[in-house]
Amino acid sequence: MNSLISLDLFDVALGLALMAIAIALAAWQRLGLAGQMAIATLRTVVQLLVAGYLLAFIFDLNSPWAVLAALIFMLSVAAIVTHNRIAPQHKPLFPIIWGSLLAGLFLTLSYIIIAIVQPQIWYSPQYLIPLGGMILGNAMNTAAISGERLASAIDRSAIEIETHLSLGATSQQAVASYRKDAIRAGLIPLINRMMVVGLVTLPGTLTGQVLSGVDPIDAALYQIIIMFMVAFAELVVVLLVTRGISRQFFNPSEQLQGI
Repeated sequence: MNSLISLDLFDVALGLALMAIAIALAAWQRLGLAGQMAIATLRTVVQLLVAGYLLAFIFDLNSPWAVLAALIFMLSVAAIVTHNRIAPQHKPLFPIIWGSLLAGLFLTLSYIIIAIVQPQIWYSPQYLIPLGGMILGNAMNTAAISGERLASAIDRSAIEIETHLSLGATSQQAVASYRKDAIRAGLIPLINRMMVVGLVTLPGTLTGQVLSGVDPIDAALYQIIIMFMVAFAELVVVLLVTRGISRQFFNPSEQLQGI
């Protein structure tokens, strides 16, 4: 296999030309997106460069505390983004989201590191940080979709839910159908990706490894594990998040209340 072709700042500048053309096209068509695309481009460059330097620093430290600090920071940012998409005004929901993401991250990473990857050093940043980032990024999106769908459905269906409660249903029985629909909505993008992976799309991990010179078969095996890892983590997180949200809509007497 060929080795990785290194890129320099000039190559990045050539890549930026694509975004400049895209922004110009958006402005020409008066889509109202040119400003947002420009900001997104700037943030992409700055955030990824900062992430690259920070990762290099953490790799050099090779300390479990530095790796854990990086994972906690990533977890907290993912929880904030998810919380803001679901119900930014409801502060008690944040610990539920943070804890749900932590549970999904811990269970999935522990299994992958102990049972499959088995690095010489358990806290190897080469594995923990990239795998943790993929878990959190995907789980964040799924939790946001399901959480927002569930909160909106309960808000819209207050009369139906109160009817179920008056007939003797528990709070969780009254919202069970809305919760299932929300979970399905959050997981549909994952299932769609798994259905066409390798046929329509080549995921980032596989593509990146192939570009770096890894044998395509080895890259495909890694991608299979990553797809399964993400699927498990997303399901765990969305189950916990939707359960926590559904409980927030009821007081200790199981009476419906807003969040």
